[in-house]
Amino acid sequence: MNKEADTSALLECAIAAARAGGGHALTHVRRRREVLKRLKHDVKLQLDVESQEKAESVVLARFPDHAVLGEEDPYEAGIPQSASGHLWIIDPIDGTVNFSHGLPLWCCSVAVQRGGRVVAGAVYAPELNRLFTAAVGRPALCNGEPIRVSATETLAASIVCTGTNKNAEPDVPPFMFFERIAANVQRPRITGCAALDICFVACGAADGYFESGIYLWDVSAAGLLVQQAGGKAESLGFLDAKRLRFIATNGLIHEELKRTLAKP
Repeated sequence: MNKEADTSALLECAIAAARAGGGHALTHVRRRREVLKRLKHDVKLQLDVESQEKAESVVLARFPDHAVLGEEDPYEAGIPQSASGHLWIIDPIDGTVNFSHGLPLWCCSVAVQRGGRVVAGAVYAPELNRLFTAAVGRPALCNGEPIRVSATETLAASIVCTGTNKNAEPDVPPFMFFERIAANVQRPRITGCAALDICFVACGAADGYFESGIYLWDVSAAGLLVQQAGGKAESLGFLDAKRLRFIATNGLIHEELKRTLAKP
């Protein structure tokens, strides 16, 4: 199988897996209150586990020799490896708190790395009826139509999506990054769904995104979408093997946003 055909197959599988995971959650939305673990600012649902199983089963049925990293895997486990060099990264329900309360801002995100580089991904938001897809060498799409990042040229005219970074890094005061963003952009936005935030950058509805402590499964597929839509996405450093500081923009405000966020 040549590389182009292989990428096509990987993208098709990512789409099928995202639809399977997101579709399962939507079908069983009335069970959104089935809580496995309630945290101070988060929640884990039975449907998180089930939706990951649905997405993962699609991947392993097609590529049984590939490795899979899912949000619902034990966090202390390392990043799995495969002889083929392929790693699938799955967030079954990004925006679980939104989902559990009935807000439609949630999605299923599926990406695949080959040799450590994300080469295909899909983000499926069932209640918004949006399917975002991307692969290297191809345009980013939403529901099959090409999307493009915004043409906003300055940070002051931008919408930037972010989180609150209450306890993101030990040496960073609470809300430091949020306060810097809020003081320098037209409007900050916190939706509670990182993958969708980054997809909004890819389709030009937002101009930038930053979080100081986000996870691989939140950003892998959506980051590729931004790149293929003409923008820029990058890690600003890993906090551990699965958690990182991450920025994605339309490219035009990228360096200005990075300077605004630079410590101290």
